[in-house]
Amino acid sequence: MAGVVIAPSVLTADLADLAASCKEAVDAGLDWLHLDVMDGNFVPNLTFGPPVIRSLRAALGDGPTFDAHLMVSNAESCFQDYIDAGCNHLSVHVEAVTHLHRLLHAIRDAGAGVGIVLNPATPVEAALEVLEDVDLVLVMSVNPGFGGQSFIPNVQAKVRRMAEAIAQQQARGGRSVQLQIDGGVKAHNIAELRSWGVTNAVVGSGLFNDRASVAANLADLNAALQG
Repeated sequence: MAGVVIAPSVLTADLADLAASCKEAVDAGLDWLHLDVMDGNFVPNLTFGPPVIRSLRAALGDGPTFDAHLMVSNAESCFQDYIDAGCNHLSVHVEAVTHLHRLLHAIRDAGAGVGIVLNPATPVEAALEVLEDVDLVLVMSVNPGFGGQSFIPNVQAKVRRMAEAIAQQQARGGRSVQLQIDGGVKAHNIAELRSWGVTNAVVGSGLFNDRASVAANLADLNAALQG
């Protein structure tokens, strides 16, 4: 993958046959699945919760990493439900959590990887106080709540600053942290995002669409990364 983890966003998959769509992605060689959990409160949309995730885990087995992006207002009270359903990794929004440090440690103590999410208008500084406590920082390049949105170009400066802070932490011997981006990632811009410091790219309609199979779209993404 040329140094970039590609995490399919199942929000843009066929929700009427979600297990089959996710299996197509796994069969194409993708071992991360990005699960967009929305509560209709923190964001203006509803998607799915633990019962659907538990069914997906049963259908797909233990192989793929379930990367849950919790766009919810009550992560502090419900995170364990997502771990119990089979999620390997949980990312929570800094804008939605009252006691962020405590929640991050509670998630890790429960056995899952942990990440934080920054909305497009949220400054990098919101992540720096807890950078040593996370495995991943997700920078949103669209406003959360719906799939298929266009990329917001001015997140470039934020991504670069975040990448620099992560590199400085690792140079000091601190925790290694993935830098994830979500929103509008396609074959035409994924190599540029890597040049900004992105190491994990959430891809929705760039993988799940009517124009080609997941495998064919993945080949286009890999060709862009290798070009």
